[in-house]
Amino acid sequence: MAVAGERRGLGPGCGEAPFSPSVLGTREHWDAAYERELQTFQDIGDAGEIWFGEESMVRLIRWMEKHKIPLDSSVLDIGTGNGVLLVELAKSGYTNLTGIDYSPSAIQLSEQVKEKEGMSNIKFQVEDFLAPSAELSGFQICIDKGTFDAISLNPENAAGKRKEYVRSLCSVLQPEGFFLITSCNWTKEELLDEFREGFEILEELPTPKFCFGGRIGNSVTALVFQRKKVGPCILDRSD
Repeated sequence: MAVAGERRGLGPGCGEAPFSPSVLGTREHWDAAYERELQTFQDIGDAGEIWFGEESMVRLIRWMEKHKIPLDSSVLDIGTGNGVLLVELAKSGYTNLTGIDYSPSAIQLSEQVKEKEGMSNIKFQVEDFLAPSAELSGFQICIDKGTFDAISLNPENAAGKRKEYVRSLCSVLQPEGFFLITSCNWTKEELLDEFREGFEILEELPTPKFCFGGRIGNSVTALVFQRKKVGPCILDRSD
């Protein structure tokens, strides 16, 4: 199901010391990275890396199909990068798809990948998710595949930026909407704590396991949250 010319890769910061400040958390890094990937795509048609590999896309799409998410549901891809996830969703029949990224080069790349794949029903736009525009609201599904990880590595006030992320998620996702997150920097328990206000866990999706020193664990965590219909959200707090 992969778009031609993709490379597989883990998410940002995977394998680094947990939450050590890193250039992977800066806008400058991603601007430069997507400028290179845009040039590569224009030169040889390589769309770039698929964060967490193709199986991560299959995992999300299968969950949506299993739970009979309507094909016209509004879907937001947070930190869309090359836009390949939305291309695959479009191939699966989903028709109301939006991808955002704060890197203009990423959006240029995703537009060109979309055009090459002949998928006209995807909207891409430059947006900083930590300061979303008023029109970015009312989504029934929000997907994050590595963006929260990258924010967690920001050298400048990463903890504050994580709170801003949750606040933004509260503002763009409908009550009772679904939030699907894939992470390699956070455990299930840590993500439950990060999104404890305004969200409840629905399901942990199966991910590849590893064995080290007789202990079994996961290198990637994939969770499905649902925004609570009523109750407090970090959006409503003044701190």
